[in-house]
Amino acid sequence: MIDKKIVFPDYKNSILNLINSILKYYKVNTKYNGIDILDEVLQNRYQNIVLIILDGMGEKILDITSPEGLFKEKQKKTITSVFPSTTAAAMTTYYSGKPPIETGWIAWSQYFKEYGRSIDILPNRDSYTGEIYKDAKINVQEQIQYISIYDQIEEASKEVKAYEISPSYCMSRSKRNINANTIEILCDSIEAICKNTDKNFILAYNDEPDGLLHKCGCKSSEVKEFILDTEKKIEDLYNNLQGTNTLLIISADHGHKDIEKVYDILHMEDIQDCLIMPPSLESRCTTFWIKEEKKKQFEQIFKERFREEFLLYTREEFLEKHMLGYGNKHKKIDDFIGNYISVSIGSASFKLGTNISKEKPEKKSTHCGLSPEEMEVPFIIL
Repeated sequence: MIDKKIVFPDYKNSILNLINSILKYYKVNTKYNGIDILDEVLQNRYQNIVLIILDGMGEKILDITSPEGLFKEKQKKTITSVFPSTTAAAMTTYYSGKPPIETGWIAWSQYFKEYGRSIDILPNRDSYTGEIYKDAKINVQEQIQYISIYDQIEEASKEVKAYEISPSYCMSRSKRNINANTIEILCDSIEAICKNTDKNFILAYNDEPDGLLHKCGCKSSEVKEFILDTEKKIEDLYNNLQGTNTLLIISADHGHKDIEKVYDILHMEDIQDCLIMPPSLESRCTTFWIKEEKKKQFEQIFKERFREEFLLYTREEFLEKHMLGYGNKHKKIDDFIGNYISVSIGSASFKLGTNISKEKPEKKSTHCGLSPEEMEVPFIIL
């Protein structure tokens, strides 16, 4: 019997609502509610609103690394990520103001029938061979486009300039894009913008501590060092912005969970016998395309073997639970989701691959499941 704590996405108290509070402030017409605390703060008028997203910095990471630091001191409440709790889905929610059900961005790897392959959608790369597609004929992002919050804000509040600050490898979503590969450059860029005379909105994204968490684990000294250093640099930024009428908001896209075991689906002959094609999505939120006559067999095998580590939903159950949020379902959602979806609730993950897959390094920690460590993120205001 499953007794692990499970945190489902709360689409009335989530990162979706955080970004929608900001959109409403800038007079964008949106159907999603904001966060009450932030809506109240935003009754004041600000020259600059800055939203800093630290990839992977779940609330439990702060509890481990800096329980009495600046971020915990200034945390206003706990909110959830969207689901799946992964960068592709969660950051797209920030960038669009919409949940995954509407954007079609639901995981790192998604199957595109037009190309007959699973593709890592952020780098536009074959999920198995690692081949990067530079040919314009294979560009999956064009099939799941959305209107960015930067364009929405500048259209609704024409006096506002909307900036995006992100690592140099990231695609640009704003016409005012600044590359920042370190926290120091990110903070310097924010300070420079906020000291001009314009009305500015800034979304600043940093890809750490996510990379360190994957490589080193949640309790590592490397992650702790990053958090403590980042708190210091953001505190310096806060002090340097005194007198500029700036609101500084800090949060994350998702959290992280240390992994204790990995199951290699490719070498499970009984499950392979049930599959139509390789599984897709992520290691802790995995979709399966199962032969019609093998469904009962698959359900029995899966539940007997993994009942303590994963929940198993049919496609219908998954969608009826509104795991991806509420709204108009993107036309390709039914392509991306097979007839079963497994969701991790423990410390295990699946290894997804084929006989031609490029070997990938093992991750000490990852995300995309329903544990508190993955789903709960801090909402911080300076």
